[in-house]
Amino acid sequence: MEAFLRRYLPCLVKLWDWFWPPPVNLYNQNIGVPDGRRVEISILHSPPAQPNPMYTALYDFQARTEDEMSIKQGETLEVIDTLGDFVRAKKLYGSTESGLVPANYVTLIIDEFAKNPWYFGAINRKDAESLLMSSANAYGAFLVRISESNADEYSLSARNHTKVNHYRISRTDNGDYCISNQKTFKSLEDLIAFHKIQWQALGVELLRPCAQQRQYLPDSWEKPHEEFVLKKKLGEGQFGEVWEGLWKKEKKNVAIKMLKQEHIGNDEFGKEIQALKNLHHPKLIKLYAICAGKEPIYIVTELMSKGSLLSFLHSEEGKALATPKLMYMAAQVAEGMAYLEDRKIVHRDLAARNILVGDELICKVADFGLARIIKDDIYLVSGTTKIPMKWTAPEAILFQKYSIKSDIWSFGILMYEIVTYGEMPYEGKNNKEVVEMLNLGYRMPCPVNCSSEVYTIMSNCWKENPDDRPSFHHLQSHLHAFISRMRK
Repeated sequence: MEAFLRRYLPCLVKLWDWFWPPPVNLYNQNIGVPDGRRVEISILHSPPAQPNPMYTALYDFQARTEDEMSIKQGETLEVIDTLGDFVRAKKLYGSTESGLVPANYVTLIIDEFAKNPWYFGAINRKDAESLLMSSANAYGAFLVRISESNADEYSLSARNHTKVNHYRISRTDNGDYCISNQKTFKSLEDLIAFHKIQWQALGVELLRPCAQQRQYLPDSWEKPHEEFVLKKKLGEGQFGEVWEGLWKKEKKNVAIKMLKQEHIGNDEFGKEIQALKNLHHPKLIKLYAICAGKEPIYIVTELMSKGSLLSFLHSEEGKALATPKLMYMAAQVAEGMAYLEDRKIVHRDLAARNILVGDELICKVADFGLARIIKDDIYLVSGTTKIPMKWTAPEAILFQKYSIKSDIWSFGILMYEIVTYGEMPYEGKNNKEVVEMLNLGYRMPCPVNCSSEVYTIMSNCWKENPDDRPSFHHLQSHLHAFISRMRK
């Protein structure tokens, strides 16, 4: 009716406007303000929704109904909504399907690059273009995002005059970053800093980070002691006892590290807590909660069903493993350590006793009691620090200089433990004798039944010059290649 009357009786437009008021145009109109002035405003289109936080799958989950979604450990997900004990999640790579998964099967990824205003995490190419081409941004706006085709790589998106340019940021075997193979960088920050100055190769300047920022979830680590029940003592470390416990609220078995009273407030343990809070990877032990309201302090982590790698290698199940499965476990440790390597974190106590084993031979790096986040390549320790001599690189023993490369040395010793099913390194020698032997250039010989290729990987970790030792990224790649050949 309205359309008919407006079309054939336009002379009565004021009457029709009285019956059917036209919609108010909020774009570029004059609006009054309390003091009587008229100001012109522009109502902009709402920018695209900000990306949801990114999560990783802690365990495999097999869907049981049409509403649920199957996930594999380590998959990257976007959590859309929380529904009781489940979350509705979307896969970010591969099929990009969505569905319900148990909430305790996923964990929020705290990305080490999130502190940078130009880093936008897991947004796709289309959303990146929408953000950069919005009116809030102009020529030279840029962002870095996780690659849609490879979660270990990144993409640089930069706004040119009329479009958005995209550049793939690849990773080298050493874990460096590069846009072209001619120039590599140790970090994303270094890569961006270089191309801000030397922008001609990109064809667009990197002038300012994309205007729209991401949102982050609040810290929720702190839990009351009453939520946990101690069940069985598992062991005792330098700073306190470790127990198997029950998290009553979640109905989940957990590991609880209890801080000894005399160590409360100790810097070493405080740094362990901080390291655990900020590190999230499928091959690192997961922190669940901290109970610091009273003594003793509880550090609550996931419980691994088979205990330490050392005790597992001594078990009948461990002794029955063939070389491919042993190297599969070593490769998982290298993967977790590569994550720490990227973040310039030195573990300083990498050994089979500090690797935990779960079902399906899943291995995770644990015990960050000596871990340090370092700004320089070398970390100096005090003379009072206890050093696990037989696992420690010569430069760390003699000069207390720790680096990522000293962890590489320890990884070589860890591989020796794995291929010998948990034998003590330098069997029959005390710490003083080991130090003297290393100073003379001694290296442990190839163990019985160990292949020459595995021994080469191991012995490369024991190069005298730390710079000659491989990276964890290189070790991970080499081990996976060896496993693939063994399975053919």
